[in-house]
Amino acid sequence: MQGCPRAVKIRKLMEIETEYQATLDYLYGFVDYSLTRGLRNLPEHFDLERMRAFMEHLGYPERKYPVIHVAGTKGKGSVSALCASALRSAGYRIGLYTSPHLQDYSERIQIDLAPIPHKELVELVNEVRPYLTPGTRLTTFEITTALAFLYFARMGATAAVVEVGLGGRLDATNIVMPLVTVITSISYDHTQVLGDTLAKIAAEKAGIIKEGIPVVVAPQKEEARRTIEQIAAERSAPLIRVGRDILYSGLENSLDGQLVSVWHPGGTPVELRIPLLGAHQLENAATAYAALELSRDAGLAVDASAILEGFESVSWPGRFEVLRREPPVVVDSAHNRDSASRLRQAVEMYFPGWPVILVFGASEDKDIEGMLYELAPIVNQVIFTRSYHPRAIEPEQLQAWAKQFRLPADIVPAVEDAFAEALRRAGSQNLVLVTGSLFIAAGARHTWYNQS
Repeated sequence: MQGCPRAVKIRKLMEIETEYQATLDYLYGFVDYSLTRGLRNLPEHFDLERMRAFMEHLGYPERKYPVIHVAGTKGKGSVSALCASALRSAGYRIGLYTSPHLQDYSERIQIDLAPIPHKELVELVNEVRPYLTPGTRLTTFEITTALAFLYFARMGATAAVVEVGLGGRLDATNIVMPLVTVITSISYDHTQVLGDTLAKIAAEKAGIIKEGIPVVVAPQKEEARRTIEQIAAERSAPLIRVGRDILYSGLENSLDGQLVSVWHPGGTPVELRIPLLGAHQLENAATAYAALELSRDAGLAVDASAILEGFESVSWPGRFEVLRREPPVVVDSAHNRDSASRLRQAVEMYFPGWPVILVFGASEDKDIEGMLYELAPIVNQVIFTRSYHPRAIEPEQLQAWAKQFRLPADIVPAVEDAFAEALRRAGSQNLVLVTGSLFIAAGARHTWYNQS
């Protein structure tokens, strides 16, 4: 029995998974600022020189394919996914690097929208291990970024879309020389690291703007807009402003998706269908479309039909994802006040009048009061919970905010239990909304898709 093909295959798969988990433990053994509670002194640890030295050691894999580089507070993942999907439809072998992951670490590194196989990630890590001595001072994110660039080169990527991890100016991804840079909507987030004003945050995000490289900028608040425009001018970077140089408007909207019209002033509109929900996704679609147009001008052949096909087939789970329509169950990764406001607007648009049971957990460094302020008008009751992330705030600490907004609240510590309790209470009369962080959304999705 032990020698039969099926048994051998199962044993090999188990060995690979064991090695994969050990590899993740190894990667997390390096400094991982995404898991750090004390964020205030982080900027002094950011240094692109060690990343540049690592890339030199690996033979500069990030230079072997054209790159679209995407920064921003909200929407950068959606814009990245839209661009990658369109480029794949255009026939490119496309690398996509995003963070954090929703369910599995391998999701961060994708070729043709498929996560890196566990076995190949293990092999890449083993290959670079000799370089990863304490003296290199590399972080988990820096190593993962380098692995992505190396994997894309090894797999023959002909284009890549790279999402910034944190900020932009000193982010590990900022070693690329892109065809186009993109800055999506900027709002308050990671203020301990990026600054406590929109101008300071925008300056960090705009740090990805390179000399002479065109940049697409999504609609911004005035303070952020002025900062970005000033930096673009200083670096002679041509600037395309969504909402001014390229316009957009929603045409149709349902739970099946949206139809958005995009056009240049005085030009002929192009109609694009996207499955992503919420008014903010119209903005993201227009931003991605502008980035692809500039990429085409820079030499990437991506015609209108490829953009149409790619946008219509894009998948970006965990972002106003409707798990069930009747009665509604929605998970969303909103994690700051601005994204919570957009989430509330989307709930009011798609599910008007439904009383909401909110399952909520967040990281301790977030504007929790601001998020609850935005969501409170549509919420009937709250179940506070926490993810397994080290920076997750204890649900007991959230109850004071519930009292402030006069929301009936209970605590169910484990996400899967909190989600199950919300579903039990909802019956057929309430909408269950799970949000507060990507990790809370991921926990609910995992529970939903693994229940039987």
